Amino acid sequence: MTQASANLNIMIKAARKAGRSLVRDFGEVEQLQVSRKGPGDFVSRADMRAEEMIRTELTEARPNYGWLGEESDEVKGADPTRRWIVDPLDGTTNFLHGLPHWAVSIALEHKGEIVAGVVYDPAKDEMFVAEKGAGAWMNDRRIRVSARRDTYEMIFATGVPFGGSPNLPATLKDLANLTPRTAGIRRWGAAALDLAYVAAGRYDGYWERGLNPWDIAAGLLLVREAGGFTGPIQEGASIFESRGCVAANTHAFETLTSIVRAS
Repeated sequence: MTQASANLNIMIKAARKAGRSLVRDFGEVEQLQVSRKGPGDFVSRADMRAEEMIRTELTEARPNYGWLGEESDEVKGADPTRRWIVDPLDGTTNFLHGLPHWAVSIALEHKGEIVAGVVYDPAKDEMFVAEKGAGAWMNDRRIRVSARRDTYEMIFATGVPFGGSPNLPATLKDLANLTPRTAGIRRWGAAALDLAYVAAGRYDGYWERGLNPWDIAAGLLLVREAGGFTGPIQEGASIFESRGCVAANTHAFETLTSIVRAS
């Protein structure tokens, strides 16, 4: 990105700082895989430590903004029109198992609209950023959604809910309906990166149920600024309220949306 705003630069700095901490912790997690106790408690501390780093960085720079994070209570800011939406470690289960596919996600909301987003993958050192009206970028390279038109050539991504989730039957129905019509469906376990990959043209589309705002806020803006479409699974609802979203390139969006809404 040629000229990032002051807010976006603050977000990038916070994401990199938390990312460095998480990379160090991830090295420990890989060693703990063989221990009897396992890495669970250690990862919980790493997650909270990363959120505290991000929160400190952001609130020192913008003390009047509100805060919504995965690991802490929501805070109303003195400026009621702006808030940070943060997932310090998206893909926690991957991190826990020593799988290098996880990310830091930071979004800025203004008057109910996401206006800046950062998704940082420290393991690959890929920084995805977007600002409203300024496009989407990955490591200073402009990115766009794919141009594929035929669903049989497309790869989609989703999240399969844990056993016992009320969203599991609908997702399994989605998979049964979509899989024969695509080149493949991936389940990599990090919603923020799924959306970033749609924005970068690596995936052609993504859908998932049971999401929280911090899972997808930054990623949704990435897709939109990369030329893609986003929308709720539940027709007539907002994405955050319904906790389900669809994101895809312009050719796949209508087909993907109609199939998952039918489930």
